[in-house]
Amino acid sequence: MRAVLMAGGEGTRLRPLTCDLPKPMVPILNRPIAEHIVNLLKQHQIHEIIATLYYLPDVMRDYFRDGSDFGVQMTYGIEEEQALGTAGCVKNISALLTDTFLVISGDCITDFDLTAALHFHHAHHSKATIVLARVPNPMEFGVVITDPQQRICRFLEKPSTSEVFSDTVNTGIYILEPEVLDYLPSDQPTDFSKDLFPLLLEKNEPMFGYVAEGYWCDVGSLDSYREAQYDALHGKVKLEFAYQERQPGLWIGQNAHIDSEAKLCPPLLIGDNCRIGSRVNIESGTVIGDNVTIGSDADLKRPIIWNGALVGEESHLRACAIARGARVDRRAHVLEGAVVGALSTVGEEAQVSPGVRVWPSKNIEPGATLNINLIWGSTAPRNLFGQRGVAGLANVDITPEFAVKLGAAYASTLKPGSQVTISRDQRSISRMVSRSLISGIMSVGIDVQNLEATALPIARCVPRNTSVIGGVHVRIHPDRTDFILIEFFDAQGINISKTKEKKIEGAYFKEDFRRAAISEIGGITYPTGLLDDYAQIFEKWLNTSVVRQGNFKVVIDYVYAVSGAILPRLLSKFGCDAVVLNASLRAKGPTPEQREELLIQLGLVVEALKANFGVQVSANGEQLVLVDETGSPIQGEQLTALMVEIILITHPRGAVVVPVNTSSAVEQIARRHDATVIRTKANPTALMETCRTNPNVVLGGSADTGFIFPQLHPGFDAMFSIAKLIEMLTLQQKSLGQLKADLPRIFHRKQTVRCPWNRKGALMRYLVENHPSSSLELIDGVKVKDPGSDNWTLILPDAGEPLVHIFANGCDREWVDASLQDYRQQIQEFTELDVNLDHNLDKP
Repeated sequence: MRAVLMAGGEGTRLRPLTCDLPKPMVPILNRPIAEHIVNLLKQHQIHEIIATLYYLPDVMRDYFRDGSDFGVQMTYGIEEEQALGTAGCVKNISALLTDTFLVISGDCITDFDLTAALHFHHAHHSKATIVLARVPNPMEFGVVITDPQQRICRFLEKPSTSEVFSDTVNTGIYILEPEVLDYLPSDQPTDFSKDLFPLLLEKNEPMFGYVAEGYWCDVGSLDSYREAQYDALHGKVKLEFAYQERQPGLWIGQNAHIDSEAKLCPPLLIGDNCRIGSRVNIESGTVIGDNVTIGSDADLKRPIIWNGALVGEESHLRACAIARGARVDRRAHVLEGAVVGALSTVGEEAQVSPGVRVWPSKNIEPGATLNINLIWGSTAPRNLFGQRGVAGLANVDITPEFAVKLGAAYASTLKPGSQVTISRDQRSISRMVSRSLISGIMSVGIDVQNLEATALPIARCVPRNTSVIGGVHVRIHPDRTDFILIEFFDAQGINISKTKEKKIEGAYFKEDFRRAAISEIGGITYPTGLLDDYAQIFEKWLNTSVVRQGNFKVVIDYVYAVSGAILPRLLSKFGCDAVVLNASLRAKGPTPEQREELLIQLGLVVEALKANFGVQVSANGEQLVLVDETGSPIQGEQLTALMVEIILITHPRGAVVVPVNTSSAVEQIARRHDATVIRTKANPTALMETCRTNPNVVLGGSADTGFIFPQLHPGFDAMFSIAKLIEMLTLQQKSLGQLKADLPRIFHRKQTVRCPWNRKGALMRYLVENHPSSSLELIDGVKVKDPGSDNWTLILPDAGEPLVHIFANGCDREWVDASLQDYRQQIQEFTELDVNLDHNLDKP
């Protein structure tokens, strides 16, 4: 039997360790990862191995040659012109694969029983078997769901938090029959998870998942690289050591000299020809390569030190990685999570701060403190994007230097010479951040149209009506007044996709920015006439003659965050009396409590002026809260239901788009008007994209996000919502209070429960497995429906916090309360049980 070892990866998240060697050749216990995989294959009687190579192919070929020194037969398939992807590289060597074969990723450490997996494959007459593992945090991997017979019925590649339906993931180990490769085109980049496996599911080919027992680690990051070393030393994974075990947990190579005063705390590993000075302290978890010298009085706490490194006297290394031939001079400190690249030097008494990466062949001067990566910028959080764009504490997380780097990363994903817009709210902090973004974007050779302070609905209209290919908007976060939110949208004005977000994150973390020549630096322009252009579109989709007939009086509260003066001007043009409150700008936006006080004041003003209604506008023109003619607020689920009712009265048999967590009142209203309800994931991008792609949609969104009128533009627009509301109320000859009284009576409650990050996937799998599939809806999170009614309970993981949200919806208050209590108890018991199990497993 033959195995295909996929060894073409660059290992960008492991840089700078992989600047001069491919990821499969990164050492674990002083042996390349690929050698540990070869040993595993050999243990299971697989001796014919074909390695697919792309990045620095000669490194691996020179090491293994024909494989005879390792007890196997090695051949190589090289992707010459372009990377062909996980499946494309295997298709490239299909002529060599005439019988059942195994594919294994070259960047994993595992001791799985491959023989048992092969038996499973043949026993189930499978065409493709995916070896699966259960992991605490499945978001970085492809999640797989199987039926009771282990046949694969669903999988999702690298899901977001709310999309995690299981903690069973794809390990990158496959057993395949050669005919499945016939589904793939030749000489084209293709992927197993994105291309081949979905196609096999569609063709109903027998594809099974084998849940393997044992250890598995995807060495895809610097953290997982260190953890794999520590796990191997502690015996959590069965690997072959290259050195003799001199005493329990102490592996020492040949010709190593260790001073008698050195203190060694197993488990640890010291390679061949090492020199360990007097009074050196080496704590458990340390791995020292071949030909390494450690000066006297050095203190080593779990570092990974590669071959040929030099560590000076009294130096301190803390859970870091020191690459080949690097030098750490006397009294230098390299702290937790830091990486020193090959042939670099850390000068005497210098410090490399936690998490900082130093690229190969760099020099840190004596006495210097390095708090940023040596080439560009500071180390960034693991994921830039959250539920809606990039958010962080103003001038703490979102700083000018961060924004410059983010702008360059975004622009690096665009074609040179492209044009984008930059807009912002009227806060000073937003002006500062937007200017920094502009600098980064221009440095990559992208032109900028600076819209300056512009309401977000207006900014979204610009890309659709000009040659720009996207835009960026900076504002105070709608839910956190101390946070900045940076949103990116495409040429249609829709928030960019998750795929695009991942590309920006990749450019940001790799710091692989395209730098433009002086003559190619991007330009900056300041467009005029934006308000007039928006007003034209606004009037096109509004029945202005009807609005004029209404003679409405409306009170608009801007809550001290002006969204632009265009709305009062437009309403005045259409014969409406617009009374504006709190239009002055304050340095900091109101808190939720202050906003509630302003809402009460708005109600009093509406009642006193005998206005038709009042509206509180927020989120830089995206969101609103209504106040009816009696001064009573209309918000939350009631506001969503009211907007759906008002629009469907005039547009029967239309479609409305709402998030998955919106109350079932919308379905009851839709049935009144023979209309359709489309539910989406609970994020703005999904709402906007669905509204754009469904031509029958007449309204989208919710009170939490704002409302979309797709004919106008695909974004949320409180200004147009107000004008459309006047039009509809005039046509229907009813007040808000009258319409509110006719809404269905639905009980909709929400509770939030803490759930550790590493338990979310297991919790979702538990919920899926413990309910009949006929009662489940897996649009976002896990929704459990009550058959024959509109009652349901939704368990939705939070995208940014270790929390789970429980929504209960029904016509009966007691049912809703009981459902909330029941699922809250289930979730708490599940997470507490898992915590107790982990605690017991940690005990000796």
